[in-house]
Amino acid sequence: QVQLVESGGGAVQAGGSLRLSCVASGYGESSDYMGWFRQTPGKDRERIGCIHRTGDGAYVIDSLSGRFTISRDNAKNTVFLQMNSLKPEDSAMYYCAASARCWPDIRRWNYWGQGTQVTVSA
Repeated sequence: QVQLVESGGGAVQAGGSLRLSCVASGYGESSDYMGWFRQTPGKDRERIGCIHRTGDGAYVIDSLSGRFTISRDNAKNTVFLQMNSLKPEDSAMYYCAASARCWPDIRRWNYWGQGTQVTVSA
């Protein structure tokens, strides 16, 4: 069983930065990839990107790749989401998840954290 705990969310002004962390425990083959997602009320959960457990192949969707990056520290079993030049539309609940692949379909992600709220004010 994989357990994921996010942290680092909070309130920030537009143009600011935040770094979210996701600590994983109980790692296994079905969690070779860690992903970041976000969701606002009334909208579908959106995949931001993912990274392999080796740290290779970090991927962020095109619309966010200029401002968001994903990295990891395997010594600490932690995956990070660095968010720069934040905009009010980035306000959402941010989740990390684990799966065997970097699936575009969020239904194929096996394990989820509880989420951390990010609020960006204008």
